[in-house]
Amino acid sequence: MNKPLIASLGLATLMASGHALAVDRITAVHAFPPSLIYTQSFLEFVDKVNERGEGVVQIDVRGGPEVIGLSEQPDAVRNGVVDMAYTAASFYAGTVPERDALVASNTNAIHARENGGIDLLNQIHQDKMGVYYLGWFDSGVSYNLYTIDEPSLDEEGNLSVSGLTLRSNPVYDAFFQDYLGAQPISLPTTDVYSALERNVVNATGWTQIGLKDLNWDRFLNYRIDPAFFSTDMGVIVNQESWNGLSEEAQQILQEVAIEHEHASAERFEVLAEEQQAELESDGMQVFRLEGEAGKRYSEAAREATWERMRSQMERHPTGLEHYEELIEKFNDL
Repeated sequence: MNKPLIASLGLATLMASGHALAVDRITAVHAFPPSLIYTQSFLEFVDKVNERGEGVVQIDVRGGPEVIGLSEQPDAVRNGVVDMAYTAASFYAGTVPERDALVASNTNAIHARENGGIDLLNQIHQDKMGVYYLGWFDSGVSYNLYTIDEPSLDEEGNLSVSGLTLRSNPVYDAFFQDYLGAQPISLPTTDVYSALERNVVNATGWTQIGLKDLNWDRFLNYRIDPAFFSTDMGVIVNQESWNGLSEEAQQILQEVAIEHEHASAERFEVLAEEQQAELESDGMQVFRLEGEAGKRYSEAAREATWERMRSQMERHPTGLEHYEELIEKFNDL
């Protein structure tokens, strides 16, 4: 072989090798088991990124809470143990109390992305936690309180917590404790089935989607209306990992995330109605707080959460910066 041909082949090999090395790889974990619809939504996002990012960026999913505990995942991203996590913002509320803007929201990611709310929350995540907030997924799905036994009311028509052993987590605590006056038992999602089965708890909050995926409907017989809150599931990326990606990789990830925000919000809105109807057809009874009692219940959930956000923000050096703006951008008031 002549020298020019050898040189050409060598250059081609070097270029091919360099191209292969140029693919950015991101390690990721998710908060819940793969059987849950929220995890399935995240995995759909991963598939979209890997398809569009072929040769540029790929997400390698390591697993869920069996790999890193769900409450430990945010710190694992912050510390660079993994690059990305699909998690509830409530799991890192002490670091980013502004996450309550998501919890108390009466709208979804489509609204908050268009008016700059998610961009603002992203900047807050970078400043306070050292992570890039890529997107608010599966948004706009409300929560209900579900019980094994028929709920009761007090003399004013408000929900009585007498006799309720409430399961809680950081999402609900302000509402359950400050308004309802309950002393809930904090349990991770993975432990609730056995707790219901053994009657350790007889009531729990959960979103309007996914109850059947968890098989909790085997025990829960009543849904208390009205609904409250909004899901706060999103994707965070280690800041150094994000900054180390190529510009093209960042663009692909952000574009796909925004598309998934929009698609998942619309799809889950329909799915919530379908799944609630299915639960009712299977025998779940609806216990509705009527009139002023229902209005007080809904307003208390939102206002207790805003007050929690305010009190936690005041402990940070930046104080109440963006407090009013967050409420405005994450609500259709």
